[in-house]
Amino acid sequence: MNEKTEFAQRLRSAMLAAGYPDRPAVLEREFNSRYWGRSVTFQAVSRWLGGKSIPSQDKLQVIAQWLKVEPQALRYGEQAVSAIREQRGRWEDPAFYPEREAVEAFLALPAEQRKVVRDVIKAFAKAGQVHGSAGKNDG
Repeated sequence: MNEKTEFAQRLRSAMLAAGYPDRPAVLEREFNSRYWGRSVTFQAVSRWLGGKSIPSQDKLQVIAQWLKVEPQALRYGEQAVSAIREQRGRWEDPAFYPEREAVEAFLALPAEQRKVVRDVIKAFAKAGQVHGSAGKNDG
């Protein structure tokens, strides 16, 4: 399946889970009653539900809020959201505080100094790769 088809399935499931029929007329009515921008057409929402297109981010936010789902889960699926949460959880782990502190200090540097630091890190990474592969050949 492609991402448009998968999005359409998630949208349909979210509508049904929220107690709405997964019909274009319902989506058109409910979306347009909540969206402050230009109204969408029946054809546009039919394309969303039919797996032909994906709404823009601002429209996706409105749909997600209406259906009480996370926009990321609606757009990319629960597996993607879980992977993000897992990465964020690792980043929030107290064991990573020194790295977070270093990254925040790096981001606060002027652009010229950030470039120097990046070059140093790349040099260390490259040296580590060379030593890592040399160590494998020694054994």
